[in-house]
Amino acid sequence: MVDIVGKRYWWFLLSVLIIVPGMISLAVNGLRLSIDFTGGTLWELQMSRPVQPGEVKEVLAAHGFDDALVQTSEDNVVLVRMKELQQGSDVKTQLLDALQQQFGAVTELRLESVGPTLGTEIRNRSIIAIGLAGLGILAYIAYAFRNTQRPFLYGIAAIVAMLHDVAVLIGVFSILGWLRGVEVDALFVTAVLTVIGFSVHDTIVVFDRIRENLARKAGRTFEETVNYSVVQTLVRSLNTSLTVVLTLAALYLFGGETTRTFVLALLIGIVSGTYSSIFNASQIVVAWENGEIQRAVARLLGRRASRLPAERGSRP
Repeated sequence: MVDIVGKRYWWFLLSVLIIVPGMISLAVNGLRLSIDFTGGTLWELQMSRPVQPGEVKEVLAAHGFDDALVQTSEDNVVLVRMKELQQGSDVKTQLLDALQQQFGAVTELRLESVGPTLGTEIRNRSIIAIGLAGLGILAYIAYAFRNTQRPFLYGIAAIVAMLHDVAVLIGVFSILGWLRGVEVDALFVTAVLTVIGFSVHDTIVVFDRIRENLARKAGRTFEETVNYSVVQTLVRSLNTSLTVVLTLAALYLFGGETTRTFVLALLIGIVSGTYSSIFNASQIVVAWENGEIQRAVARLLGRRASRLPAERGSRP
């Protein structure tokens, strides 16, 4: 049988190597925020013929609005979210002229400013939603695993795996924003919450198999039982994730421009969620049961405590 649990420190190291560059980028560069968070202008236009969002973006980018978000709807209506554009300004006149030269007659339906208050509200609600989701997950898993010795341990491990996926997703988008100018909008928040749900669902499937095998005493030790359970669910988890990944990959390659960033966020999150549920969540439970986490914390605290007397004695 494949020894997945026995190589847990390699899996932990791989997660660290993936997360740390993103966290460094997040600390240095932050996230590249879209108009949903920073404020700007909402411009609605009626085109004389059907157009593609990418075509409109090319015209806007040629006039300095390369970060504009373009959406198309029925009746040839185009909705543009862009940085501040003043009513009656020369820049607006030039944009309209350029759009008319490219696409024919263009009629302005509305032009209004969107303040950053919307972005603050979305951010605060996102933080609250993730926090409530974490508490709900902890409570649900603790109840579902109430017949085990440490029901809250499974909930905490699931939350750690969930935070792992959020960190991977945010870190990757911070790097993409720095290198490629990829922006984070309201749909990104939706993608993060979707990834959280997928990650927890996949983790619970593994944990449920561990609970069943513990009741049947499928292994001689707890570590063997967990490894047996992970191997049992490995093919199912990979097959389920692979079907989702292939669908998302098709949407990313052949879908519309307006949903590409959203699909990319889902794609990264689903891959990370599959990895964390198999190689992180269950390994955390084993490391705690074996006392490895407690010993590591004790050594860390012991080193800090041993330094204090020396530091105090060195002071004049």
